Amino acid sequence: MARTYPLPHPGRRPSTPGLHRRGRLTAALAAAVLGASGLALTGPATAAEAAPAAPAAVPAHAVTGYWQNFNNGATVQTLADVPDAYDIIAVSFADATANPGEITFTLDSAGLGGYTDEQFRADLAAKQADGKSVIISVGGEKGAVAVNDSASAQRFADSTYALMEEYGFDGVDIDLENGLNSTYMTEALTKLHEKAGDGLVLTMAPQTIDMQSPENEYFKTALAVKDFLTVVNMQYYNSGSMLGCDGQVYSQGTVDFLTALACVQLENGLDASQVGIGVPASPKAAGGGYVEPSVVNDALDCLTRGTNCGTFKPEKTYPALRGAMTWSTNWDADTGNAWSNAVGPHVDDLP
Repeated sequence: MARTYPLPHPGRRPSTPGLHRRGRLTAALAAAVLGASGLALTGPATAAEAAPAAPAAVPAHAVTGYWQNFNNGATVQTLADVPDAYDIIAVSFADATANPGEITFTLDSAGLGGYTDEQFRADLAAKQADGKSVIISVGGEKGAVAVNDSASAQRFADSTYALMEEYGFDGVDIDLENGLNSTYMTEALTKLHEKAGDGLVLTMAPQTIDMQSPENEYFKTALAVKDFLTVVNMQYYNSGSMLGCDGQVYSQGTVDFLTALACVQLENGLDASQVGIGVPASPKAAGGGYVEPSVVNDALDCLTRGTNCGTFKPEKTYPALRGAMTWSTNWDADTGNAWSNAVGPHVDDLP
């Protein structure tokens, strides 16, 4: 994901680890609210902790947005500021440690105008109480998390799960833009899934070049974890021209680019529910490839209904298409949430 400057899988059920994790957050949020109102938290809270609420399932059609844990000129937000249109919020980004594969997270309180860790955790729990999924994103343009052997795969799984337990994250987003080893990333994600269970929300945001062929490392990883993969929101920007599933070359910034490249994933092993369209929220959010929200909606219609297509029209429709993603909720806010105001309701109305 460029840091520019100028339903879960069908049939998935929340697992016990996920239930317990969300339950602790719900209880903590209740305690904070009661404490603020001067009420004592006694016996009934213990009962609530014993029977926590289940994590909300990702909707069949969902909008994903990246929330910036840094200030690069876009609107600075708290998690509470993220519009309700976003179903999955990817906190960007985790940090690599000196140990290969290991990640950590530090809130940029100074860069976010004094936003405290306590406020962040409370806002995260509140979003989840509203049915949203909040996940930790790994990578970005400058992210350098290396998972190149079994030891680093284990560290990745262990440290990611530790962050899920500490903050209550629902899962992880893989946005590695500086190389990915499919063998060991698959191993890492499989180990994480074993720890977190079927409640894990797993998303990916590969660059267009990474999803041109099922033989590419990113594509191979997505297919290898297909049984518990939530969605691949490929970045349809900062890429120039690419091949569509019909073998023709398409230029970024057009409806054909979105539909013909989505078709590559849809026709090479991913379920339609695991494919989303990732675009910049504003021209400032990327170096190239921005399209108006109306073009995103046209592409969604083309893929799911066979209407509003450009030159390229898929041979069949994909009504189960997951939805759309944007970089970022902050750049969206920079334009008065024009992107989510237009795309959010359209995603909700998909067949």
